[in-house]
Amino acid sequence: MAAIINTQQQVLLGLRQTHQHQGDLWEFPGGKIESNETTYDALLREIDEEVGLQITAAEPLIQISHDYGDKSVLLDVWSVNGFSGVPTGQEGQHLRWCDIADLDDSDFPAANVAIIQALKLRVK
Repeated sequence: MAAIINTQQQVLLGLRQTHQHQGDLWEFPGGKIESNETTYDALLREIDEEVGLQITAAEPLIQISHDYGDKSVLLDVWSVNGFSGVPTGQEGQHLRWCDIADLDDSDFPAANVAIIQALKLRVK
């Protein structure tokens, strides 16, 4: 999962589709690691597949384990400060840039709250 940050200190968000788990909430792009991949390799592949960006600089941000009751997730989140390309919703999802200061916990799945907090601490 990636917190992709542009030069205006905005982060790229995707809107989860209605039929998905935690649908109609905003999320940070990224997804599952394949069995033969490192976390970083999965990050590069997922971001290219989901939003069409090529990552050129990234560092680990935070790891989160969260149990929704019906599903448990382990999020390995990277801060991406270097990328090329123009983001597009490759899977039909709506994308937007949001000022980090304007991120609102209630617009995201519960597991993402710690990501928002980590991002806000970094820009203070």
